[in-house]
Amino acid sequence: MQHIAVIDLGSNTARVVVLGAVLGHSYRLVDEIREVVRLRQGMTAGYMTEAGMARALFTLRLFKRFCDSYGVDLIIPSATSAVRDARNGPRFVERVERELGLSLRVLDGEREAYYATLGALNEVPMSHGFVVDIGGGSAQITEVRDHRFLHGASLPLGALALSEQLIKRDENISEDVFTAAERRAVQTHIDDQLDTIPWLQGKKLKPGQALIGLGGTIRNLAKMEAAQSRHPLNTLRGFALGRQSIKKSIRQLTELPLVERRKAPGLNSDRADIILPGAMVIQSIMDRLKAEQLTISVNGLREGLFFEHFWDHLTYPVVADVRGFGVLNMARVYGYQKSHAVHVRFLADRLFNQLAPLHGYDAAERELLDSAALLHDLGSLIGYENHHKHSQMLITNSGLPGFTPRETAIIALLARFHRKGKPTTREFGALLA
Repeated sequence: MQHIAVIDLGSNTARVVVLGAVLGHSYRLVDEIREVVRLRQGMTAGYMTEAGMARALFTLRLFKRFCDSYGVDLIIPSATSAVRDARNGPRFVERVERELGLSLRVLDGEREAYYATLGALNEVPMSHGFVVDIGGGSAQITEVRDHRFLHGASLPLGALALSEQLIKRDENISEDVFTAAERRAVQTHIDDQLDTIPWLQGKKLKPGQALIGLGGTIRNLAKMEAAQSRHPLNTLRGFALGRQSIKKSIRQLTELPLVERRKAPGLNSDRADIILPGAMVIQSIMDRLKAEQLTISVNGLREGLFFEHFWDHLTYPVVADVRGFGVLNMARVYGYQKSHAVHVRFLADRLFNQLAPLHGYDAAERELLDSAALLHDLGSLIGYENHHKHSQMLITNSGLPGFTPRETAIIALLARFHRKGKPTTREFGALLA
């Protein structure tokens, strides 16, 4: 197994993820660190500040030591809009190379959109549609056709960039009121920027198309909705975030001073001061596309960079069957007993077919049954006693790429009750209703 680290130095936050992988076979997240760096902060004159670069260097040094302690086989270090937009970006890259031995790959806007899309398409099955990634410094919009990246654009519509440019703030005042005049200025800027993408004009989601959302702003909006709706799963994989929910969050947050925004359930406190402009960006994009909801992707840029390496034997680094591989990957990661699991799946399929006149289910339900059969004994890795409960916990905590939360809950419950007993609606009632 290889250990592969991906470093993502963004405008607002920096992250490193370490993944254990058998290339083309299986992978799992081993560890990660997230640090708020605010590299773009104060970059109004086109130069990264000395304070911002010092924070970034400190964080990258921490990440490098973290990777060394893991004995990482490969480090993929990347930087996005703050570094690529800054006039002193090349000098900063040279300094990172000289002091830390890390060769930062500065992604242009289209490549940033491309890698974010690779990450998303390996988690959310989509043949046609759009992917939106809202970061701190920029927002990436991609059109997908035939399961592939068609074209993408990067716009200076990141949550931090908009806040720095268009919102006046006294850092000593905790109220931090988002005024009506500032909202109008932000909205005008968003509209003007979206108008610069020729292929986006007049586009709207058609039947069978989808919108995938990722990035800190969108995930935080989803976390807020999940907290309010008491979402029972411990993952946002496949979570559907509605346009009306976003509008509701914007309205509620606009009315709150910063000190209260920081306490909003589901919202990371370090995003409270920049979340509103970012939320307005995704609302504007959904309004243009006439999209009533988007599907959350936990994967993003970092995973896209990883998948380019993981799937390097494929002509295009996106797995053909996202759902099937997601189940198989989880089974492999947790050391399933292949012969036993496959035999259980065979018996379950025979019972399913023989009882078809009674239950009336079809291929969709069969897929959930097959998935649960492969995963039902995963909890034995933790301990045989109560292994059925451990299996449920592993599934609901990790989620399954490509499956909706409702489908994930059903698979988890099938694994949980493969021994005896029967489920109630107490835990997952809202999802299963």
